[in-house]
Amino acid sequence: MDIIIIGGGASGMMCATTCSENSNCHITLLEKNEKLGKKLYITGKGRCNVTNLCDASTFLQNVVVGNKFLYSAINSFPPQSTVNFFEKNGTPIKIERGRRAFPKSNKASDITRTFERLLKKRNVEIVYNCDVCKIEKNNSRFILYTSKGKLECDLLVIATGGKSYPITGSTGDGYSFARQFGHKIIEPKPALVPILLKDYDGSLAGLTLKNVKATIIPKGQKNIKAKNLEQFGEMLFTHQGVSGPIVLTLSSFANKFDLDSAIFRIDLKPMVDQNELTQRLISDISANPKKSIKNLLKEYLPQNLIPEFLKKTKINENTRCCDISKEDRITIIHAFKNFDYEIKGLDCIDFAVVTSGGVDTKEINPKTMESKLTPGLYFVGETLDVDALTGGYNIQIALATGYVAGKNCITKLENYL
Repeated sequence: MDIIIIGGGASGMMCATTCSENSNCHITLLEKNEKLGKKLYITGKGRCNVTNLCDASTFLQNVVVGNKFLYSAINSFPPQSTVNFFEKNGTPIKIERGRRAFPKSNKASDITRTFERLLKKRNVEIVYNCDVCKIEKNNSRFILYTSKGKLECDLLVIATGGKSYPITGSTGDGYSFARQFGHKIIEPKPALVPILLKDYDGSLAGLTLKNVKATIIPKGQKNIKAKNLEQFGEMLFTHQGVSGPIVLTLSSFANKFDLDSAIFRIDLKPMVDQNELTQRLISDISANPKKSIKNLLKEYLPQNLIPEFLKKTKINENTRCCDISKEDRITIIHAFKNFDYEIKGLDCIDFAVVTSGGVDTKEINPKTMESKLTPGLYFVGETLDVDALTGGYNIQIALATGYVAGKNCITKLENYL
């Protein structure tokens, strides 16, 4: 029996490795790039955050789209299995803050090399620089028309990824293949991506804010009801908008909304309520009557933020504290709690960590990753409409779905024999 896997990323390599546990089949792994795991090399800032070492229940709480669909896969191959897999095959894993797992060497290449060693040892045929142009099915066999010629197989796994970071080869090919077999594609959108701002000149680029609360208020809504559109933690300003941990998280929930002209609100003092902040400001103003408001604000804000803060409040930076009116004070307090920008939108999908959207999971068997429409056809990893937060969750999804598909291929093979 012949098995072809299209895509040599995390899900494709795991699927090929799992399939090759049975030596009675011929496995071919097709990769459009010159090497395997190209996207893995840029994950975790080049260190490859390979999983998040939490239990399956906690893991699924960090899945934004598809947590019910992924229940079986994550329980079949949980994060601990990922750690065990790499350590068993010669790549020690270390656990860092937030349960994030990395190769002890801090080299993403070690993750890819682990797969390469296993694939070579198990005689998996790897075809590099291979573009798949068209797929057909003739009776029970799949026919692939590729840049390397025509190939045929009994079982076909699509592991081509989403549309984020197309320079790594993720150009949405899997969606075209899925449509050829009648599958519905949920519109691909960027997830875990910076947010672009309209009324922002880039002057704060590089400034990091810690322990702040960021909230997205969709256009036409005065109050936020969805708790996921409010995050506490660290963020940073870029030349075009905002990024950082809490912003990336917000983007994965906010991509379901029309963000044009929505409000991006920063509470610069989330641990202090408005009344307490007001009393503190009154006290400081009274104690420093000759000090300029610019200098007084150094006690409250990063120095680089002060010019932008005063610009928003329309208060002259040289105004002495004794000349600050009640209205000015109210304006300052409001700006502390409502440091607002108008949103232009999410940055483009080319710069997203992952893709939200893809093959509709309603048409995929969650226990096997096999198509409900076409027997013998599988979809794994980012090709599917599943995505999660940062911290190793998305690579774990790729590995778990690849593993489940590989195991089912073996089961089909055993039944066939």
